[in-house]
Amino acid sequence: MKKILIPLLLSVLPLLGWSAGPSIDLDKIRTDVTDTASLQRGVQIYMNYCMGCHSLEYGRYNRVARDLKIPEDVFAENLIFTDTAIGSLMTNAMSRQDGSDWFGIAPPDLTLVNRVRGSDWLYTYMRGFYQDDSRPFGVNNVAFENVGMPHALLELQGLCAEPPTPITDRRFDPLTGRLITEGGCSSYAIEGSMSTAEFDEAMYDLVNFLDYMGEPIQKERERIGWMVLAFLTVFLVIGQLLYRELWKDIH
Repeated sequence: MKKILIPLLLSVLPLLGWSAGPSIDLDKIRTDVTDTASLQRGVQIYMNYCMGCHSLEYGRYNRVARDLKIPEDVFAENLIFTDTAIGSLMTNAMSRQDGSDWFGIAPPDLTLVNRVRGSDWLYTYMRGFYQDDSRPFGVNNVAFENVGMPHALLELQGLCAEPPTPITDRRFDPLTGRLITEGGCSSYAIEGSMSTAEFDEAMYDLVNFLDYMGEPIQKERERIGWMVLAFLTVFLVIGQLLYRELWKDIH
């Protein structure tokens, strides 16, 4: 018994250490990879603002175009900014050495980032940049303390003058009871081209696209999974009836 319990306890210890680590309040979203319009907007944002540094090297342009119902010629003309073929992997021109020289560490590939971090964390991170003059790029992030990248979406969001609060952190006037703020940036050091609501929607689309990239076949997998469960249920019934038939004379 001890031989079983000791390895079991040792396997649980890393989980206890992880749960004891620092935590932040994440804004909650529910992605929907069947929302093709959202995915189309998300890939547009990614290709324009993220692809220069962060590749998606486990995906192919033509697969994304097909899944998102974008004609390949339209995708190539508007979303591929090099002479890369439409059937190529979604890599970029930045080498790991250049990335290390420019940012201190090579920007990671983001194909599986949603599988690793989760949609809530990504959504909070994308909306969580704020001004911090002590950092090399002048910004920090509420979800990733001392982040080592610039605010790539500054043109759209602007730059929060102080750490944004979670959307769930609603503040009310103690005298009137009126809602003062629904969270997010209370003031901006730099104004962006989008309103807060527009930027939040854009970040939802971007995270939705990254959720799709992490597992393009997830809806098909779920459909196959239900079919397998249905088959096993039918097989269980048939097996039980067969068992009774074979053993009825013995019992």
